[in-house]
Amino acid sequence: MRVDVLTIFPEMFTGFLNTSIIKRAREQGRLNVNLVDIRAYARDKHRNVDDYPFGGGPGMVMLAEPIFLAVEALLPEAAAARPPIILLSPQGEVFNQALAAELAGEERLILICGHYEGVDERVRQFLVNREISIGDYVLTGGELPAMVVIDAVTRLLPGVLGDPTGAREDSFAMGLLEYPQYTRPRSFRGLEVPEVLLSGNHERIRRWRRQQALERTWRRRPDLLAKIELSPEDRRLLADIIRRAGSEDLPGE
Repeated sequence: MRVDVLTIFPEMFTGFLNTSIIKRAREQGRLNVNLVDIRAYARDKHRNVDDYPFGGGPGMVMLAEPIFLAVEALLPEAAAARPPIILLSPQGEVFNQALAAELAGEERLILICGHYEGVDERVRQFLVNREISIGDYVLTGGELPAMVVIDAVTRLLPGVLGDPTGAREDSFAMGLLEYPQYTRPRSFRGLEVPEVLLSGNHERIRRWRRQQALERTWRRRPDLLAKIELSPEDRRLLADIIRRAGSEDLPGE
């Protein structure tokens, strides 16, 4: 996958691109991240990429022209179809695992990092074909959201994770929060690893993990349960969880 990132702060990506899974994916040739400095496409001698908003108001607005020129330099005019051109914006659709999986199916993404008070509306109207938000809070710019999108999408690319089941079992990948994980030692300061995980009985372990994922989701993010299709086994496990907890513990009551 190729990801073009349009930003006025390309140096912010140095550490991110050169550590952990992202670094390995790039070294394997599974991910190609191309950083584009929007300032290189500014027309004035000072390389300005922002100006005061028409109509007044606080802050500065990113100019449309450098962003248009940067995107146009990446795409041949004869291209039959454009890749997703995504503006990282608080006005966009909220990023989630399903959207990450959808984007992982693309061969190329173009991410535009906004800054200041936002971008000229003509970028939103006539250039981008998608907007994405990573949550309902204010950030200084779109660089951190771009890193979040790249990280989540890269994990889903074939061959990136050493264990092919890893991405499928992450939190949210199956619609539930992840079950508890343990490693050595078996006993730490009197805290023991659940015996079922040491039993060697794979069916018991699978059922325990599913039950734990359901319980953790029910207690912490009950809204997620309404968004997934539960199997008959899931419904039985969830009924047992609720019965054991007692009606006073029901979320939302």
